[in-house]
Amino acid sequence: MCVALVGCTNTGRTGGSPLIPDQAIRLTAHTSVSLTTLLVGAAIYAYYDPLAPNWEIEEERLDDETYRFSMKMKRYHTGGSGESIQILKRRANQIQREQGFGGYQILEYSEGIDSQTIGARRVAEGTIKLVKPQQADSFMLN
Repeated sequence: MCVALVGCTNTGRTGGSPLIPDQAIRLTAHTSVSLTTLLVGAAIYAYYDPLAPNWEIEEERLDDETYRFSMKMKRYHTGGSGESIQILKRRANQIQREQGFGGYQILEYSEGIDSQTIGARRVAEGTIKLVKPQQADSFMLN
């Protein structure tokens, strides 16, 4: 018995009708794409999704001035392995501006690889503390 997406020709017999008909979609007068190629490409795009962000970030507020970030990189990517510290700093800067703080300090930061059954992923974690702006005081200048 033969099981295939577009039909079987290796034995001369067909094990039933194919799941995907062997048809082509005409794009221009001289260009066409087979339905099988189009569907396989769409499946790969949906699984891989090149426009999705490379990193997902979870944010936890520990107190009024301290935040913890846990970041995971998507499994299949074409770059972005060194972006985790930039993402942490960008988000810390955004929180700092939104809440009117003068800056932030990175209390801890680590990167690693999380080995899982379906492939390893790069991970990063960091904790920041927001810092209040210094007051202009003549006594502090001396």
